[in-house]
Amino acid sequence: MKGIKNLTEGPILRQLFTLAMPIMATSFIQMAYSLTDMAWVGRLGSEAIAAVGSVGILTWMTSSLALLNKVGAEVSVGQAIGMKDETAARCFSTHNLTLSLMISLVWALALFLFAAPIIGIYELKQSIANDAISYLRIIATGFPLVFMSAAFTGIFNAAGRSKIPFTINGIGLVINMILDPLFIFLFDWKTDGAAWATWIAQACVFLLFIYQLKFKQILWNDFCFLGKLKNTYTKRIIRIGLPVATLNALFAFVNMFLGRTASTVGGHLGLMAMTTGGQIEAITWNTSQGFATALSAFVAQNYAAQKISRVMKAFKSTLFMTFVFGMVCTCLFIFYGNNIFSIFVPEREAYEAGGLFLRIDGYSQLFMMLEITLQGIFYGMGRTMPPAIISITFNYLRIPMALWFVSLGWGLAGIWWCVCLTSILKGIIILIWFFLSRKKH
Repeated sequence: MKGIKNLTEGPILRQLFTLAMPIMATSFIQMAYSLTDMAWVGRLGSEAIAAVGSVGILTWMTSSLALLNKVGAEVSVGQAIGMKDETAARCFSTHNLTLSLMISLVWALALFLFAAPIIGIYELKQSIANDAISYLRIIATGFPLVFMSAAFTGIFNAAGRSKIPFTINGIGLVINMILDPLFIFLFDWKTDGAAWATWIAQACVFLLFIYQLKFKQILWNDFCFLGKLKNTYTKRIIRIGLPVATLNALFAFVNMFLGRTASTVGGHLGLMAMTTGGQIEAITWNTSQGFATALSAFVAQNYAAQKISRVMKAFKSTLFMTFVFGMVCTCLFIFYGNNIFSIFVPEREAYEAGGLFLRIDGYSQLFMMLEITLQGIFYGMGRTMPPAIISITFNYLRIPMALWFVSLGWGLAGIWWCVCLTSILKGIIILIWFFLSRKKH
C-alpha cells in the first residue's frame, strides 16, 4: 500500500523509537500550545491565568472527545493495514473523519451557546468569569479543526507515518508562539489574543493535513475525506473509540469538580494551581502517551498479523523507557516544584501554591506512566474497555476523597493527595488486570 510502513517485520526497538519519537514530540507540541498561552497570559497576572485555566479543562474535554476518532483510526486503520486490506483501511479512515466532523460541530455549538453557565460552575469573580467566557467562545469555533486534526493524526500514526503529524503540529506551534505576544500585548487583546492565536494556528494545522492527503497523496490516491456512514465501519469505530473518549471526558468532568473545590478552598490561586499544574504535569503524561500511542499502532498491526511475540517484546521495551523518564520527572517535581512553576507564573504566592501541587503529585508519576503504557497495549488489541473501567472508577473516587480530605482540614493539599493516591491505585490495578488477562488468553 502506498506510503504505509509495515510494522510486522524488522527490528522492534528501532521501529518503536522511529514511531514513538515523532508522536511524543507531537504530544509535546500540542501541550506547548497551552503552555505558551499560559506563559504569556501569566504576565497579565494570576487572575488572567485563572480565566484561561478554567477554560483549559474544557479544552481537555474537547481533546478527550476527539480521542474517539483518533484512537478509532489508530486501531481500526492499523489492524486493516496489518491484514493488508487497503479497502478497509480507506473506509475506516473516511468514516473516522466523517464522524469527527459531525461530533465536533455539535460540541462546539453547545460550548458557544452555554459558555456563561459552564464558566459559572467555578464561581469566579465576575471580571475573571467574563474573560473566561469570551476566551471559550473564540476557541470553541475552532474545535472542529481540533477534532479533524486528531483524526488525521490517528490515520497517519496507524500507517506508521508519525513524522508527518509532528512536522505539521510543529509548524502550528511556531505560528502560535509568534502570534501570542503580538495579539496579547501589541494589539492589547489580552486573553482574547491568546485565543485567536491558538485558533489561527489550529486552522493552519488542519489545512496542512488536507494538503498532505489530498494534494500530495501521501497515503492513497484519490482519498475521500467524507462519505456516507455504513453500520459495519461505524459500529467498529465506536466500539473501539468510545470507551477511550468516555474515560477521558469523564476524567475532565472530575477535574471540573475538583477545580471548583480548589476554587472554593483556595480562591483563584487554588484553581490556578490545579489547572496550570496539570499543564506542567502533562510533560510526563505526554511522554508516556507518545510511547503508548506508538505501542498501540505497533500492537494493532502485529496483533492482527498474529505475531504475539513481537507484541510482548515491544511492551517490555516501552515499559523500560517510560520508567526511566518517569523517575526523572518524579525527582524534578518533588525537589524543584516551586522553581518549575515560577517559570510560568512569576508571582510568589502563585508559584508556591503551584509548587505544592507538583511536589505531592510527583509521587504518582511512575504509576501514571505505567497506567498509560498498559492502555497502549490494550488499545492495540482492540480491548479498550478494561482501561476505561479502571480509569472511570478511580477518577470518580477522587470526588468523595477530596471532600473527605478537605473536611479533615487538609485544605488544598487534601485535593492534591486524592489525585496522587488514585493515580497510584490505577497503575497497580491495570497491571494486575493485564497479567490476569494474559494468563486467561
